[in-house]
Amino acid sequence: MKRTAFFISDGTGLTAEALGHSLLTQFEKIHFERITVPYVDDIDKANELVQRINAAADRDDAKPLVFDTIVNSDIRAVISQANGFMVDIFGTFLHPLEKELQASSSYTVGKTHSISNDSSYERRIHAVNFALDNDDGARTRQYHEAELILVGASRSGKTPTCLYLALQYGVKAANYPITEEDLLDQQLPGVLRPHKEKIFGLTIEPERLATIRNERRRNSRYASINQCMHEIEEIELMYRRERIPYLNTTAYSVEEISTRIMVATGLERNR
Repeated sequence: MKRTAFFISDGTGLTAEALGHSLLTQFEKIHFERITVPYVDDIDKANELVQRINAAADRDDAKPLVFDTIVNSDIRAVISQANGFMVDIFGTFLHPLEKELQASSSYTVGKTHSISNDSSYERRIHAVNFALDNDDGARTRQYHEAELILVGASRSGKTPTCLYLALQYGVKAANYPITEEDLLDQQLPGVLRPHKEKIFGLTIEPERLATIRNERRRNSRYASINQCMHEIEEIELMYRRERIPYLNTTAYSVEEISTRIMVATGLERNR
């Protein structure tokens, strides 16, 4: 079964996407064609969108799902004429909140992702720069500034996790790859020892690691299942010996990995 889902907004569309995607994942047997349309901020764009929604309805022989965070009432009135199943995200939650808080919403476009707190925004930008500068063990001399140091085998998810933690939560995260040389004496690399309390380990199923590495270096020793099994076994043994907390990333998205690390370490979310 196939249905079309539109995520529309007069801003970036990130809020409509996030909530809409979360809801649609609950319907595993239905295939959704997902279309995001940001910056629907005038009547002409609204009319064009109505045509797209109606065309999708005709093509699918079913109403498209339309998740929207449109603030402007005139634009919403135009879009509501489309042959779609409308999900007004802001309206659903704002009206009850207004009643409870006995206050009116500002109904400001783009407020969700605006730079409403300059210090928080600057912190996240600095954290992203820090993650880039300290990727893959590049600048270990800056580890005293890190709030978190991720370690693990090459291609186990360290870099995207550091970047997500920086951009989403403002966490200054570095990462260090555990290599074969590091595993020879089964001890934490010397450069990491002064920062042991900041270290969190990532691991991954060897089969998954081999698949990821083969995309980078096909048919190499680096990507072989035997090499991956050896590295993961030794790395996990080192984690246990050094009492380093760690997480198996195999079944998790970068968002889930990051959230689980935040919970496990007690790091503060700087939003």
